[in-house]
Amino acid sequence: MPAKFQSVDQYISTFPPATRKALKDIRSAIKKAAPGAEEAISYNIPAFKLDGMLVWYAGYKEHIGLYPRPNVIQLFKKELTGYKLSKGTIQFPLDQPLPIDLITRIVKYRIAENQAAAATRSNPAGKRQTREKIKPAGKRQTPAKTKKSKIK
Repeated sequence: MPAKFQSVDQYISTFPPATRKALKDIRSAIKKAAPGAEEAISYNIPAFKLDGMLVWYAGYKEHIGLYPRPNVIQLFKKELTGYKLSKGTIQFPLDQPLPIDLITRIVKYRIAENQAAAATRSNPAGKRQTREKIKPAGKRQTPAKTKKSKIK
């Protein structure tokens, strides 16, 4: 495998046929669930962006990994029974069909999460909030000193 992939197609082309088919299937499912998302290579694996990073996925010898964020795995934990899980990873074995419905729901959930986060980052007028610049304080001005005359 190249040290750094330049495209998703280049990444997918490095795998054997069974893995390549599964990668194309998951890619297609994510594209369908998130039609406005942009494909990218992030951490040297395929990813999708929509109002921020959406999901990552990767191919391995015996499974396809999906990386939707740890909170999503916890939320869908019951539906993910039967798949190997870790804090941020779901492993779909290559010898089983990909659960396209489940992948679609996970991606749609991530879209909603990203959109909600994007909405909180901007003000109601849709403009990004900026902080006022604080002007540095100049030298403190003190009243002019007057000489006291000595009266004798």
